[in-house]
Amino acid sequence: MLRNVAAVLLDGVNPFELGVVCEVFGIDRSDDGLPVYDFAVASAEGASVRASAGFTLQVEHGLERLETADLITVPAGASYASREFPPDLLDALRRAVDRGARVLSVCSGVFVLAAAGLLEGRHAAVHWKHAEELSRRHPHLTVEPDVLYVDEDPVITSAGTAAGIDACLHLVRKEQGPEVANRIARRMVVPPHRDGGQAQYIERPLPEPGGDSVAGVLVWMERHLDEEVTVEQLAARALMSPRTFARRFQQETGTTPYRWILRQRVLLAQHLLERTDETVDAIAGRTGFGNAAALRHHFVRAVGTTPQSYRRAFRGPEAA
Repeated sequence: MLRNVAAVLLDGVNPFELGVVCEVFGIDRSDDGLPVYDFAVASAEGASVRASAGFTLQVEHGLERLETADLITVPAGASYASREFPPDLLDALRRAVDRGARVLSVCSGVFVLAAAGLLEGRHAAVHWKHAEELSRRHPHLTVEPDVLYVDEDPVITSAGTAAGIDACLHLVRKEQGPEVANRIARRMVVPPHRDGGQAQYIERPLPEPGGDSVAGVLVWMERHLDEEVTVEQLAARALMSPRTFARRFQQETGTTPYRWILRQRVLLAQHLLERTDETVDAIAGRTGFGNAAALRHHFVRAVGTTPQSYRRAFRGPEAA
């Protein structure tokens, strides 16, 4: 269960990356009926921690706070790619994983997890700027320099800045469902979901209105998830050639039309499983998968469990 969350700080911590985890897990949103996390900030280097932006943070907790956390987050910091880390912090992170807790890094916080030996044999995400150094210092892990985040449970790593938001919301979605993650995202005024495999750098991050954008087609696709469509049909709707459409789609979304619509279908299936009594067959039809077997196949690949098990997890054993 995701209930007890700690952010661990070192000298040079970046305020934005710290703010990401504080915003997702440290805000009381019970007035919206959302979960309240037992959140705290802990220091690995004394009660006074210098932030990279030139101010000092007074931190109430030390490393003992990590011993009860379900999730330990490690925000980025200045010079994390080249410094050494306190051995007692690395020991605390290893103990946490050994007892079943998760750890999540934002940007250069991944160097702390790597130093603790938690990424040996794993894949990891990091800001593209640090990818080469991470590979050089830790050759026994596989760096994914082009993605937003990598979930290799119990270790989650994310790229720079806003990718930390994506990774945190991904974990909320995984543990507490899309409804909770979407509502937190709405309060934060951020996109509710970006796939971890999406590219870090997109030539045009926000679709621009006009004839050279796929924004209008994205809206249409979301409203017609139950329909089978081809790239050629989507391109015609956008008044583009299929080749131009595919290129523009990749530029504006960071993924392909097939992967985008597949993910939207899975998200809709999750919503229907949580909120309705419709059968799996009916949900397969509404989401464009066609039949229960196809829905089950794609659902397991994306979510890690079957539609029936997912529904029972949210609605109790009596749910079918």
